[in-house]
Amino acid sequence: MLWRILSRSFSKFEKWKKAADAELKLKDSWKKFLWNTNEGIAIRPVYFAEDAIKIPDVPGEFPFMRGPSSTMYTHKPWTIRQPSVFNTIEESNAFYKASIAAGQQVLNVYFDLATNRGYDSDNPIVKYDVGRNGVPIDTVDDMRELFNGIPLANINVNIAINGAALPIMAMFIVTAGEQCALLKRLQGTIENDILKEFLGKNSFIYPPGSSMKIVSDIISYIAQHLPKYNPISISGYHMKEAGAGNKLELAFTLANGLEYIRYACNAGLTVDQIAPRLNFFFGVGMDFYMEIAKLRAARFLWAELLKEKFDPKNTKSLALRANCQTSMSSITAHDPLNNIVRTAIEATASVLGGTQSLYTHGYDEAVGGPTENSARIAKNTQSILQEETGITKVADPWGGSYFMENLTKELADAALGVINEIESLGGMTKAIESGIARKMILEDAARRRAKIDSGEETIVGVNKYKVKDEEKMEAQNIDYTHIREEQIRKINQLKATRDNSKVADALDNLRIAAKTGQGNLLELAIEAARARATLGEVSKALEDVYGRYSLE
Repeated sequence: MLWRILSRSFSKFEKWKKAADAELKLKDSWKKFLWNTNEGIAIRPVYFAEDAIKIPDVPGEFPFMRGPSSTMYTHKPWTIRQPSVFNTIEESNAFYKASIAAGQQVLNVYFDLATNRGYDSDNPIVKYDVGRNGVPIDTVDDMRELFNGIPLANINVNIAINGAALPIMAMFIVTAGEQCALLKRLQGTIENDILKEFLGKNSFIYPPGSSMKIVSDIISYIAQHLPKYNPISISGYHMKEAGAGNKLELAFTLANGLEYIRYACNAGLTVDQIAPRLNFFFGVGMDFYMEIAKLRAARFLWAELLKEKFDPKNTKSLALRANCQTSMSSITAHDPLNNIVRTAIEATASVLGGTQSLYTHGYDEAVGGPTENSARIAKNTQSILQEETGITKVADPWGGSYFMENLTKELADAALGVINEIESLGGMTKAIESGIARKMILEDAARRRAKIDSGEETIVGVNKYKVKDEEKMEAQNIDYTHIREEQIRKINQLKATRDNSKVADALDNLRIAAKTGQGNLLELAIEAARARATLGEVSKALEDVYGRYSLE
């Protein structure tokens, strides 16, 4: 009997010893197979219990790494938000009405290149930009036509504008007032994220410091008069599309958020008045594990940074809400049906990272706006994830993963190093003015481009597995001349019928406020819009004081 017991014990010991020896051997051998990400993080082929970090037991608890709410998608799935870009006011209005009739309660408004740059459609500088990539809005009357028959008090309106956010928001508020809608009932979000324009999208108008005065005045006015409207959406997406890796996208987005809160507090608001109303917007590309870690790290870092720097009293101030969009730069004109797979993978990463809403791109968007067929597939990609996969049944399914917890901490630490560097310069506005922040993005972009060109990074159908005699998608050649002509006709009609002395007085008041720093610029822009000043006139009044900024 004793011999059997000793024999079984020895056998168990041998099995344990073999397993321990195998683990030690594995830990030694994985060093040969390290994979270094674009962020400089070394990824091993296997992870162990000691690699994971300690996290809260449930989502919805500080520091919110596992999600901003305890139930996540088990109670309500993420919001499907598909952007729809039209070139005319009439097309946009018709689409909005059809969407509302189909049960949609969120409208997303995208503006053309001329509007984004603060120019009226009759300005020769934007002769070829009117109607491109969005709808042209020159006057309050355009805004009224855009929302004709749509009760703004009962609908959520997201406004994607940055450089010209001041006149556009003013016209939106005037339009709502002329519909007899109470400001306190208006819901939605204005993008109003000017810092990322200097780092990626480039539709800025004024210098960084002056631009931040406009942003803080918009935040202050909305906080006081539009309690249900979010005054800013802080975007990393455009920096990512400009070439920033995940580390820089994460670091710069959060650093921008810190800067906006600082300016808002300097304008007289408290952190608890502004932080719960911030939206964050991230791009999600093909680096699957890293994208999941990025969203988890964003929540963790934001909670820690706000607690350290601003000490908010409201727990909601610490919970970052992430909205995501699949990467446009992942979409290729070559072998375009591959893009359906890419978008599905990026959408899955967004969801596993815990996004609150998601845009998915059409497979043909490398050369223009999505066709009806590609837009349907893009939308259905999300519906399939929500309703066919079971993904929504578990909150933070990656929680406790040795690998994912380690990667989240590694990325958070790397991003925090960049944030501390930006903060040491005096914040993101100073970093932009010095040129350092933009240089970092350009360096990231160059490194990745070199990897793709050398074949170190594979793009299927582009630098590997190419299809012979493939027909590449070509961009559509659209004539926008008629759109501009119609906008010019309306501008001329307006100027012939308005009280031009009232317009001149309102624009003078804007110039004085910009020059002295006294008064709220959005409040004054509302008065100018009510007098029927055009978008270009409001923008020019501020340009007379601030100048028009150039990166050159």
